Amino acid sequence: MQEIAVIEDPAAAEASLDPIRTSILRELVRPGSATQLAVRVGLPRQKVNYHLKALERHGLVELVEERRKGNVTERVLQATAASYLISPSALASVSPDPRQFGDRFSAFWLLALAGRMVQEVGKLIAGAAAARQKLATFAIDGEITFRTAAERASFAEELGVEVTRLVDKYHDAGAPQGRRHRLVVALHPALKETRAPKATNESNPGKEQDK
Repeated sequence: MQEIAVIEDPAAAEASLDPIRTSILRELVRPGSATQLAVRVGLPRQKVNYHLKALERHGLVELVEERRKGNVTERVLQATAASYLISPSALASVSPDPRQFGDRFSAFWLLALAGRMVQEVGKLIAGAAAARQKLATFAIDGEITFRTAAERASFAEELGVEVTRLVDKYHDAGAPQGRRHRLVVALHPALKETRAPKATNESNPGKEQDK
């Protein structure tokens, strides 16, 4: 089982987005039969079987083993990945093209770059798995709090200068054994945390419940 699989086929993407099939994929991180899944998701076994056939047809679940129980053969299946991402190539005719933007301060360009990354890295993972090779990647994820918008702008400017310096230092377009790599650096606001409303006493909504 892969950690993450990238779905490129539009039909497979459509199949994965069905709420029932999504819950089945989540449950099939652990192998299970249609009978076992029916109990887990609270649906009739026949209905679960119908959805399992669709998921298996699109390569989202795979057969693990077959068990003989009397006159019946029980099929045990498992999801092909623990998690899934839908590649922009599944919506090829409407997926964003980074070449249509180019403004480094544009959130739309950032989205287009992120979409391209999902598409390209997904194909690279599939190729590396087929070749039984490890894929060389590198990523940094962190948070930074700026005191002012001016400091944020200064940071972005300095970061751009430093990245350009490193690219100039290590880039060699004429290297005979060289391998091109994609570099994307992103900075965007973090989502604000949403806090659940405080519970109130039903008989007196203005009074908080005793803790």
